[in-house]
Amino acid sequence: MALRSTNHNTKPTMIRRPPTVFCYICGREYGTKSISIHEPQCLKKWHNENNLLPKELRRPVPKKPEVRTITAKGFYDLDALNEAAWTSAQSQLVPCHVCGRTFLPDRLIVHQRSCKPKAAK
Repeated sequence: MALRSTNHNTKPTMIRRPPTVFCYICGREYGTKSISIHEPQCLKKWHNENNLLPKELRRPVPKKPEVRTITAKGFYDLDALNEAAWTSAQSQLVPCHVCGRTFLPDRLIVHQRSCKPKAAK
């Protein structure tokens, strides 16, 4: 949150960022209004990219996490929703069999071209 002061004699006021939600597919942040537009497009892109991968790197379709997002007071629990979406997006990453770093499958292919085992000392 940014601090803003209108003049030098008053206390700074807090500027709140609008609430954001993580995409459960790609892990990027979107506004609460645009996430419903993004998710179907992201899933379509995911299918297209997954189908281009070698069979051994293809992944199961990501499932939208089921999180109880309404609190007792009737508000959305964005923290719980974001945590579940972030975990889902991270589960899409595939580890390199040489170094163990994780990548999206299409990026893993590029990484593996240059990843070499460390020389024994």
